[in-house]
Amino acid sequence: MSTSDTPLLAARGLVKTYGTATALGGVDLDVHPGESVAIMGASGSGKTTLLHVLAGIVAPDAGSVTLLTRGASRVVTEMSETDRSRLRREEFGFVFQQGLLLPELTAVENVALPLMLGGHARGAAETHAAQWMAALGLAGLEERRIGQLSGGQAQRVAIARAQVAGAELVFADEPTGALDSGTSAAVMTALLDATLTQGHALVVVTHDPGVAARCSRTIHLRDGHVVDARTADPATAGGAR
Repeated sequence: MSTSDTPLLAARGLVKTYGTATALGGVDLDVHPGESVAIMGASGSGKTTLLHVLAGIVAPDAGSVTLLTRGASRVVTEMSETDRSRLRREEFGFVFQQGLLLPELTAVENVALPLMLGGHARGAAETHAAQWMAALGLAGLEERRIGQLSGGQAQRVAIARAQVAGAELVFADEPTGALDSGTSAAVMTALLDATLTQGHALVVVTHDPGVAARCSRTIHLRDGHVVDARTADPATAGGAR
């Protein structure tokens, strides 16, 4: 893993409340190229809210998120909803616990979808999608529907979809939460390898200490505040386990 001193994403003073409940109470976080960051905490600690604010899905009540990619500095929290939607579609990748794949599409169509939404021709998009599927061990499964895949295969389809457009930042919310331990390890290896070998960054919300141990850094939230932050031993972090 190689990280840069300049972050891809810089969050400062993030505050988010829901009624009288504080989901984020002034969180600062930098995410660097080539880094995998695990966010942990009990239910209600604010970890999913933090991921959603970092990814421009939810707007904070206060604070800023700045994206430093493509040779420019852009403040995500000052963008319109339309611009944030475009950002999520074109520059961020997402992997969720259930994948959120479209069952009516084939596996390769699911992977190619971000490219086609971005204006690429269907044939070229599906060719590139098939290359990503092959890289993730899914060659020969391109025409299967999602319901015809195992849980681990479906999650690797989601990983391919997250990477196909060249996203420099991938956000994952409990990506192994619905999988058995063996499949979970294989999916996490695929996710880390697909992201970090390109010098991109991964932010993953997880309740699993085993998943967090494979990330280069772990932050723990409690009641919307960062209460602990640890950098992993390079010998144990990464995708090789």
